[in-house]
Amino acid sequence: MTTPSAEAAIDASSPETGPTEHAWLASLGGRFVVFDGPDGSGKSTQFARFLDLCRGAGLTVCDVREPGGTAIGENIRRILLDKSAGDMSARCEMLLYMASRAQLVEERIRPALARGELVLADRFVSSTLAYQGAGGGLSREDIENVARAACEDLRPDLVVIFDADEETAAARVSGEPDRIESRDARYRARVREGYLEQARRDPEGCVVIDAAPPADVVADELLETIRQRLA
Repeated sequence: MTTPSAEAAIDASSPETGPTEHAWLASLGGRFVVFDGPDGSGKSTQFARFLDLCRGAGLTVCDVREPGGTAIGENIRRILLDKSAGDMSARCEMLLYMASRAQLVEERIRPALARGELVLADRFVSSTLAYQGAGGGLSREDIENVARAACEDLRPDLVVIFDADEETAAARVSGEPDRIESRDARYRARVREGYLEQARRDPEGCVVIDAAPPADVVADELLETIRQRLA
């Protein structure tokens, strides 16, 4: 994806850049990076840590979450995650996620990329392929066709998939589970495999991070992986 130069977001020689070892973060200006993975993978923890690191280095970041990120998207999020929504079909779920995504792309992601900012997304099309595709039984072709309508030609520069075994993931999920989190172990296993299959199909665009180790270990691997792939 062609993006504005990193200088639009940060001057790497500025004293505000931070530690020298993180100067490479300047090269992420104008990039689109997605953090994804099953519930309980530790994705959200790593997202928050990486976001803080980038901002601490002086990089301008547009951080978004899915579903949500806009007024319309947050309303859709409430419908999707509310247990009272009942037995919503996988196709209905997919279309609602895509509707939220379409608004997010138009309202926030494209403008931020045009300004040369790093866009850091907590989930994107990769989630739909895993949850409503591998988990819910929808075909990859159907999902990708709708994704093209929702996002046009926009694709992430990198999708980072955080992977953890079922026991580790289950231990990390806290609080009252939402409608999606409440599904059984067989569904969760299909979702996890759906993510791993995406990485096998697209090794250039996706990378898998072993998220089972302690958070500091995962964070170190994440930083080195992003540096190697995008810096």
